[in-house]
Amino acid sequence: MEKWQRIVQKLYTMGNSLFSPFKSETMIVAGFKVIKLPTAREDGRHECHLEVSEEAGSAIYICVKAGTTAASETASVSVAPKYVYTPLNHLKDGTIVNLYGVVKFFKPPYISKGTDYCSVVTLVDPSNVKLTCNLFNGNVDFLPKIYKVGDIVRFHRIKIREYNGQMQGITSGGFASLTFDGTVGAPVVPRASSRDYTFLDEEQKTIEELRIWAASNISISGPATKLSGVEPMLFFDLTCQLVGKAKVDGSSFLLKVWDGTKCPYPTWKVPVEAKDLEGEKVLLHQLRDLSVDILVYDNHVHLAESLKIGCFLRIYSIHTKQASAENEDVSHIEFHLHGGTCYGRGIGVLPESNPDVKELKAFLESVELTESQDMESMCSMDMDSTFGNVTDLELHLQRCQQLSVTVLTDHQDLSNTELKTITNSTAPQQYRIRAKLRTYKPQKLHQSVKLHCSKCNSLQEVPDRDDFDSILRGSASTAPNPELHSTSWYESVTWTTQDQKQREIAIHFVKHDEMLQHPEDTLLMIEGGTLKEIWKLSKRFKCVIPVRSTEDDLELLDLSAPFLLQRNVKYYGCKQCSTPKPMKNLSSIAAEQQPSWEPTEIAQVLGIELLQYVFIMKFTLVDETGALNAYLFDYEKFFQIPASEILTSNFLQQKMQMTMDTLCPPGRKLGDLPWLECFIRSYNVRDAMKNQVYYQIFDTTVAEDVV
Repeated sequence: MEKWQRIVQKLYTMGNSLFSPFKSETMIVAGFKVIKLPTAREDGRHECHLEVSEEAGSAIYICVKAGTTAASETASVSVAPKYVYTPLNHLKDGTIVNLYGVVKFFKPPYISKGTDYCSVVTLVDPSNVKLTCNLFNGNVDFLPKIYKVGDIVRFHRIKIREYNGQMQGITSGGFASLTFDGTVGAPVVPRASSRDYTFLDEEQKTIEELRIWAASNISISGPATKLSGVEPMLFFDLTCQLVGKAKVDGSSFLLKVWDGTKCPYPTWKVPVEAKDLEGEKVLLHQLRDLSVDILVYDNHVHLAESLKIGCFLRIYSIHTKQASAENEDVSHIEFHLHGGTCYGRGIGVLPESNPDVKELKAFLESVELTESQDMESMCSMDMDSTFGNVTDLELHLQRCQQLSVTVLTDHQDLSNTELKTITNSTAPQQYRIRAKLRTYKPQKLHQSVKLHCSKCNSLQEVPDRDDFDSILRGSASTAPNPELHSTSWYESVTWTTQDQKQREIAIHFVKHDEMLQHPEDTLLMIEGGTLKEIWKLSKRFKCVIPVRSTEDDLELLDLSAPFLLQRNVKYYGCKQCSTPKPMKNLSSIAAEQQPSWEPTEIAQVLGIELLQYVFIMKFTLVDETGALNAYLFDYEKFFQIPASEILTSNFLQQKMQMTMDTLCPPGRKLGDLPWLECFIRSYNVRDAMKNQVYYQIFDTTVAEDVV
């Protein structure tokens, strides 16, 4: 009851013009939602918030004083909420805003490293400012329903944070979205992330204005979207209907789809047993010349397994690859959806109300299908078109490796350039090449991992464990300050070791909603711990931060040591660019509705410029015309292995070594080496003496079949 009294008192003092005629009257609110604001402390607002619910019929009742009207009478005020929308060039760090934007890039929802679904959306508006939003929710239906670049979104209650000089948007308490088709002239029908929303008539004008602006300012024309227009070595989006599916192995899944048009090349049929293939056999047989097999890998498998036969899909960034079966002269086209989410790669399920689906359905219904054969001939056909065992599939994948060991992820319009032409050309320029990897450095692959600061562009070696251990031992000489134990946002536990040194150790467990969380969701700070003790804690708890006491607050150790440990990864900050802030700044993350404890977020509130793990390698590439040295500067895209995890994982080190042995097989003659297709860019480096041209590999990844 006290909470409601506080809310009503808050409404009395708002001074909003809506209530000005009734300032001295008793007021009752009904049909509102009460939500808790996780950012109330930092925003300076009340912890509880009343949210208008159109579906529940939100209303405010004013009990009018006797003498004005009968005592039993009340007056009601219907609520037509007026939202203020902030242009993207007026966003400020730490605020929660409402905004409109046009989708310039997006990643379909995917399962993040935790249990939530994540969607990444980059928005633009007429202010010519770009905003990237990282949206999380445990229910995928509560994320924006975006189907293509050019869609228009309305975000309510999105939190703005500044990182590396750029504004970013993240979900906050009460976040909600509407999505609209961005096509000029299309019906203005919102796709909502929740059942309760308000969309006023005047907002339709905003949608129409954004559509007109986007039509002339955003390029939404992409690669071919029909099977009849595909070519080898293409990345494209496909709108299609699912007619069959099957599990291939633990990391790949088959989707059989069609869009009513015929691929101009022979297509590969993924080898699966007929009994494992879901779908209507008669229809599958009728579509044998019109459907194609798409092999889906890794993080997309979970969603692919859940798809219903007959549903309509938009599959983003499908890769076509040309290959030949053994003892066959005719090549065929393969369709792959590689793992990861680079370039928006993923699968979206389209509702039947979607305009593109309506158009596709009408077209599919007009396609004349071949009459089905009898079941005996169909069964014979099924047996002939599938391999008898897994060995045949493995042999096929080996043949794929012989054809291509790298994949180009963009710039498909570039044609190949000979190395001699590149070395004789001025910089800077971009090229597509076909070459062989003669040598690479360093040969000891773990030495290729460095730490990079994106702000000052510096590189440094990854500190070894002895340096970290030495810093920890030095900090253990200072006893924890008992006055800093068990504050409002963390709870402390201390003890003294039983060894000769009798070290005093303090662990501070950060709380959420004044409660301790499960270990796998908990961030803790530790004073006086050894390297061995900290590693044990990092395997049990989500995040561990080594700290020491001052008179007034806890503080980070020397930045030569990692400021954060998360599982097997140590995170470092740049000494030159960081300005460490008090540890109490972590309380703002702890107050969020679902603290994610992401390293980038922790680094931001602590004033740390996060160093990124990168691979730095030198490749000597050769073709028939010459040779050049090209540098690889990569976080995880090329090898599809996180550089941050390679140093602590024997499995990943072996995987990387196997990859390099495939790209550059030891003991092979130059003529027997596999071909690599790469993009390289040339650039100038000037010093006091001369100008030097260097080359860097970009937008290239190791083929899925290799890794």
